Amino acid sequence: MVCGGFACSKNCLCALNLLYTLVSLLLIGIAAWGIGFGLISSFRVVGVSQLLEVGWNNTNSARTDIERNLNCCGFRVFDLNETCSSDCFRSRQCQPCAPIIEEYSGMVLRFVGGIGLFFSFTEILGVWLTYRYRNQKDPRANPSAFL
Repeated sequence: MVCGGFACSKNCLCALNLLYTLVSLLLIGIAAWGIGFGLISSFRVVGVSQLLEVGWNNTNSARTDIERNLNCCGFRVFDLNETCSSDCFRSRQCQPCAPIIEEYSGMVLRFVGGIGLFFSFTEILGVWLTYRYRNQKDPRANPSAFL
């Protein structure tokens, strides 16, 4: 049997609505968790580099982890007088962490944008299915009834 009848359209719409409900609850939950733990203080729109610099200046433990994992020292400039936990600090040939972090954050933003684009196209599919579902007659209903 071909999936294109009344029951199939109805089931596809139900599944699509359930998917959107779960995604929206997940996103609301992540935002609430971030606000609850004080990770997000406001939703002002700032540049990514400004946001990264504020995060860099406010967390010492994350700074140490980033320097060790990305093998870089300092945020914008490498200062020999500061301590650093990366391997390159021993040879005094380190590069600043800002360009590396901005590259990674750019990759993440492109990935998240792709996910948003995917869900936008599935919304278009939902609108099409809704239009199709609303213009079909229920085979179990009275055949002489109007829609």
